[in-house]
Amino acid sequence: MDVVQQLAKIQDFAKNLRDARFGAIRHPGEFFDYQRVSRPKDMQEYMKRASYNIRYFSANYAIVIALLAVYSLLTNILLLFAGAFLIGGFIAINRFANEPFEFQGRTITPQNLYIGLFVIGLPILWWAAPLSTFFWLVGSSACVVGAHAGLLEPGVESEYAGLETV
Repeated sequence: MDVVQQLAKIQDFAKNLRDARFGAIRHPGEFFDYQRVSRPKDMQEYMKRASYNIRYFSANYAIVIALLAVYSLLTNILLLFAGAFLIGGFIAINRFANEPFEFQGRTITPQNLYIGLFVIGLPILWWAAPLSTFFWLVGSSACVVGAHAGLLEPGVESEYAGLETV
């Protein structure tokens, strides 16, 4: 019965996620409408456009940032390997070695395995430069989102965004 309840919770979570996040995704034709791209006349207009477009296209920008994150992981193979090594090590230790065992006359505990995983995995992770990848992701996301949000003119519906319906 517990498994059925967990599956029901997962299904509810997935449905809520789809309705809340993926329901706000705007059509690609509207997101990539190059006819509405123009240079703002001053900083005030840029900020007004960016403020509106970031709210309006927030789900699309989240997808763009996620795609940039996947790209950064695929281009930094060592970081991908280090992350897979550490996560796989944790999973393997939790699944297969959750209690002490004997190996060549020595008792090996899960704590010893975690220490070995850290001794091997953390230098590999440090060498993979996750901070530079993170800051590249922040910078590239800010450039892409900032340029799109500031250069795309808001649609006609933005004029009626502040009006209340009767």
